[in-house]
Amino acid sequence: MSKNIRILLVDDHAMVREGIRAFLTNKHGIQIVGEAENGEIAVELAASLKPDVILMDLVMPVMNGLDAIRLIKAHDSHPRILVITSFAENDKVFPAIKAGASGYLLKDSTPQQLLQAVEDVANGDSPLHPLVTQKILSELNKSTSPAQLNEHLSGREIEVLKQIAQGLSNLEIAQLLHLSENTVRSHISTILVKLHLSNRTQAALYALREGLADLGKTSS
Repeated sequence: MSKNIRILLVDDHAMVREGIRAFLTNKHGIQIVGEAENGEIAVELAASLKPDVILMDLVMPVMNGLDAIRLIKAHDSHPRILVITSFAENDKVFPAIKAGASGYLLKDSTPQQLLQAVEDVANGDSPLHPLVTQKILSELNKSTSPAQLNEHLSGREIEVLKQIAQGLSNLEIAQLLHLSENTVRSHISTILVKLHLSNRTQAALYALREGLADLGKTSS
């Protein structure tokens, strides 16, 4: 990576923060720029420190993670938020994604999975724990009025959306479809606007719901 990934840790348990900090501090390209023990402090530090990635717990005193995500994203769309929590219930998962979280990891994930998720989020990808993905898809499937893709997206935009759902990065999509990364970013921005979605995580889940991609397949 050309520069360090600047991370803000947010968790009300000091031991959790210490463990994550100890693991990530020694990793090349990772810089821990701050820590917060509740959502209120997280909002303040996000504004002052301008981190690239925020590792956000959901259940905290004073202000919970969900409210913190909403406030942070309302003021600055730059920080990418990776939820790290013990909870995979629908009333935690789906609101966090809708609020603007870029990824969702459970605390039983391995340290290597955490590192990979941090790097993925920083690169614009949207890592989701498999159990979380299934729960979100179940919730999305309850929708009674899905958008008509053919009426809203161009053929090229649908191709880009398919690759987002398969977990490809912008660079990988560009190489696969013989486009520039800037063109891919432009297509993704247009897709989000047309489908009234706030981030590529929601776009990926939308594509999965519409049958444009399958969790058990990889991009060819």
